[in-house]
Amino acid sequence: MARSAPLVIDWKPDRTSSVPITEQIVQYMCAQVSGGAWPIGSRLPSQRALAEGFGVNRSTVIAAINELTDYGIVEGLHGAGTRIVSNTWSLMLPGAPDWADYVSSGFFKANNTTIQAINRLEFDPSMARLGTGELDPRLFPRDMWHDVLIEAAGEIDSMGYPPPEGLPELREAIAAHMRESGIETGPEQILVTSGALQALQIISVSLLSAGSTVVAEAPSYIKSLQVFQSAGMHLAGVPMDANGIDVTALSRMLAGGTAATTAGDTAPLPSPTASRRNSRNGRGSVLYTIPTNHNPTGVTMSEARRRELLECCVANRLPIIEDGAYQDLVFDDSPTPPKSPAPLKSMDETGMVIYLGSASKALAPGLRIGWIVAPEPIVHRLADVKMQMDYGASLLSQWVFARFLTSGRYGAFLAELKKELRRRRDAALATLGRLFGDVAHWNTPGGGFYIWLTFDEPMPMGRLFQKAVEAGVLLNPGDIYDFEGDNSLRLSYAYTTPAEFGDAAERLAAVVRALG
Repeated sequence: MARSAPLVIDWKPDRTSSVPITEQIVQYMCAQVSGGAWPIGSRLPSQRALAEGFGVNRSTVIAAINELTDYGIVEGLHGAGTRIVSNTWSLMLPGAPDWADYVSSGFFKANNTTIQAINRLEFDPSMARLGTGELDPRLFPRDMWHDVLIEAAGEIDSMGYPPPEGLPELREAIAAHMRESGIETGPEQILVTSGALQALQIISVSLLSAGSTVVAEAPSYIKSLQVFQSAGMHLAGVPMDANGIDVTALSRMLAGGTAATTAGDTAPLPSPTASRRNSRNGRGSVLYTIPTNHNPTGVTMSEARRRELLECCVANRLPIIEDGAYQDLVFDDSPTPPKSPAPLKSMDETGMVIYLGSASKALAPGLRIGWIVAPEPIVHRLADVKMQMDYGASLLSQWVFARFLTSGRYGAFLAELKKELRRRRDAALATLGRLFGDVAHWNTPGGGFYIWLTFDEPMPMGRLFQKAVEAGVLLNPGDIYDFEGDNSLRLSYAYTTPAEFGDAAERLAAVVRALG
């Protein structure tokens, strides 16, 4: 945290402007924080001194400070005055875009043809789904669900709209679950969403503006979606290595380098100065990352890399969206990566990390329950937007997941699930070694669903996808996740049994040999 420093005020509001005096003061103070002149930890002058400096009544200063407090930018500490406590996400709240504008004028961009084909063929029962991001339905904990639903039938006496932020019992249960992973939070910092994808949609339309740049790993799950692009934003890719995102490359990019975008061209990333200047209006850059059991590569970011990444983002005031969809699915007991990698949010001292969680990957995608962990003012803003979307996630789904968490059933199910996923991973690795050891290389994931296989020689990925479909095997080509062709496949061992994976891999190997 920055040490307290004296703050210089050499500005006065324009009394001839149509903008109210209080709003001018709020805008000025936001600009001082976003520009770095007023760092986190700085103590504001007294209200009397601020009033004299601005040439206004003390009541006007109090109104401005109250507004900044509501946004989470400043905080009054007993006996220590008022200090700056946030210089990232909270700055995007004043004047944030109106969701009604998106409802009336926004349009979802279409997925590319390969993704559309995958979405269609995943419902074809004749297809062996070798790359799907879903758990085998046969692993569904039927007995646990039966017990929970019986309890629901006896205890739920109404099905009205839930509170905007989510069912209080679920928010408390999620907060407790987050504390187990090292994230110190309370229910007031939890927003329940209809899946993690909705969480991204809410963030994209309520905290970010058209023209913003979303930085992500290359490859990245977010590249296969159109969430940010549909809201008029750009994507920029940063390369990865075995320890996660390349922070040196990210630093170069933030210093004014170039990055791949969704259109496949190159575009400069806003400089730190420009990003800070634009952050007041929600423009600039944010980082989207999946540090644990990364989708699609399966890489888990090392602890040292996580700390390096946070230092880089704090220095550049680059807010972070941490996707923790696979956080609960770490099963590797080797020392590297660590058995329980600490989320970035657990190391966050400045409120710059927004954490996304999901029940979809481990428990049930059809439950449609996700959540956001963020500073309370951000939660309130996002909850307001969510109510304009769906009036709250399913009350029954919220009740069910809350009961799974509080009863211990979720933890018991995870323990058995991780054993099965490890068994399937080991079998898949053995199969790949037997069939593809001379033509490709891949990683060994420490959890999650995915193996990232890369062919040693150029492979016509479009033809491979089509020929595999003709052989009854549905693939997820790597280029739907990457910013350029990568000669790779995302393979999943989570949806098929080892025998089924082996059979599909045999057919895929035959296709590869024919194309070679």
